[in-house]
Amino acid sequence: MKQNHPSLTAYKVAMMRAAHQVLDDPKVFDDPIALSIVGTQGESAVFSERRKFKKRLSAYLRAIVVARSRFVEDELFQAVTRGIRQYVILGAGFDTFAYRNPYVDCGLKVFEVDYPATQTWKRRQLSEAKISIPDCLTFAPIDFERQTLAEGLRESGFRTDEPSFFSWLGVTMYLSREAVMAALKYISSSMPSGSGIVFDYIIPPSSQSFIRRLVFKLLAHRMAVIGEPWHSFFEPDSLMEDLKGIGFTQIETIGPAEINERFFCNRPDKLMVGGFGRLMKAQL
Repeated sequence: MKQNHPSLTAYKVAMMRAAHQVLDDPKVFDDPIALSIVGTQGESAVFSERRKFKKRLSAYLRAIVVARSRFVEDELFQAVTRGIRQYVILGAGFDTFAYRNPYVDCGLKVFEVDYPATQTWKRRQLSEAKISIPDCLTFAPIDFERQTLAEGLRESGFRTDEPSFFSWLGVTMYLSREAVMAALKYISSSMPSGSGIVFDYIIPPSSQSFIRRLVFKLLAHRMAVIGEPWHSFFEPDSLMEDLKGIGFTQIETIGPAEINERFFCNRPDKLMVGGFGRLMKAQL
């Protein structure tokens, strides 16, 4: 992250969710606010630049964005069913869950954690779109490289004595390995039994085929150019062992084959995820 600058990646991800609402049928992730939050220019671009969004690489990226959002909210439903009433969105970006929260009557509280400048930008987008901030939502501005998750959540009124569900999407690859593990250790050491997290990560380029390494290099270069380079990559098996070592007990990693089977099977438009990203589910 550039100091005092919002994340451009957060907006690009929001544009992918918005494009999914218009371009893909059936929808994997139905988000009625996705178009509004990107603003009038963003919404116009979705309709006027359809060919760009339909390109293969754009489609792969859009697929993983909507699949991981759908997976998280499916897991959140299970967490709420188990009685969890605190939901923490780490690196929330332009996530819209809090503004369409179906569990308000259950008392689910939502904490959006993100870089301060990105939250300021998001709040401006919400205001311009006339999307009200619900009572169930608390913003927790945190710079993960300079503040601990504990500090930011404590100041927001988050309770560590209540089981909670965390999502962490599109963030780990931009942080140092030390910052990633510090956040996961905080959750495992501070939260009571029943708490859990879903996050995504990228496998090392050395674990990918030659063609995928070329695509990986292209994407990594794009991220570096906009000032948000990738830093951390994880091997699935070693990451699972690391999670066990810090106290997580129910751990599952979900790869591209499983994601495609679950969300993109037999689609006439051939939308599917590629081979870079993985999802990890862990519970205490």
